[in-house]
Amino acid sequence: MNKQVNDNPTQRLEVVVISDSHLGTYGCKAKELLAYLKSINPKTLILNGDIIDVWQFSTSFFPKSHLKVIRQLVKMMEQGTEVHYLVGNHDETFRRFVGLSIGNFHIHNKLILELNGEKTWIFHGDVFDVVMHRSKWLAKLGAKGYGMLTQINRAANWGLALLGQKRISLSRDIKNAVKGKKRNITSGFEEIVSNLAIKKNYQYAICGHIHWPEKKVISNGLGAMTYLNSGDWVENMTSLEYYNNEWHLYHYHPDDKLTAEDDSNDHLVSDDLLLPNEKVLFNTMFRDVIKS
Repeated sequence: MNKQVNDNPTQRLEVVVISDSHLGTYGCKAKELLAYLKSINPKTLILNGDIIDVWQFSTSFFPKSHLKVIRQLVKMMEQGTEVHYLVGNHDETFRRFVGLSIGNFHIHNKLILELNGEKTWIFHGDVFDVVMHRSKWLAKLGAKGYGMLTQINRAANWGLALLGQKRISLSRDIKNAVKGKKRNITSGFEEIVSNLAIKKNYQYAICGHIHWPEKKVISNGLGAMTYLNSGDWVENMTSLEYYNNEWHLYHYHPDDKLTAEDDSNDHLVSDDLLLPNEKVLFNTMFRDVIKS
């Protein structure tokens, strides 16, 4: 369902799910995300993984527009919004803090909500990613390559703008070129999630991770459920909203014009954290997500 961001700048919603904003990367649509966050007033906000891209985080690149998103999230908590952070793969550093609750802020591997008598199972989705299980180095290499492609794309569009030419999206062109293969991978992911959700008697399952916004009913011989994916804020600019006793897939309108903001870089200092073994953390997350 589509709606204009500025129709109601303080729209009251029961639950909002956002994932894969990848703050700290060149591809993040931070200005659009900030405009969206300012337009809503959710009772519960679920940040479903890969919100801050720790894999590609650099103290030399964290623009003010990205920092403003974090400040807006804090402001929303101060105003009473309950925020649940579900850890993904690009922000897996935060997995060591699972179980932490500070005021309205909570960190989990998964979340189960009961809304209108129906259960919704929410988790990032990397738990079912074969590459994450067996070749994490390949996933990280792909993330680095995508980051480089985004920078090349920005430079190309800057030159095209000077020449009065139409902007291009190299990442979108590449995705379209492999759309069939991507669709097969996505279908496999959806099938795994839906089969397990039906087995667990969940009416809804919500993921992120694959950057493919979706809402559809999936059934097998044991029953049916509704699979939803919140998409991302790199290409699709989508979220999930719960109101009127129903989940809705929201698409941000690219034509909405925002006031230009100062994108000068902030040099942030990151802590050098001593992390537990990544395999131990991943296995703990796997058991937490899968168990009833």
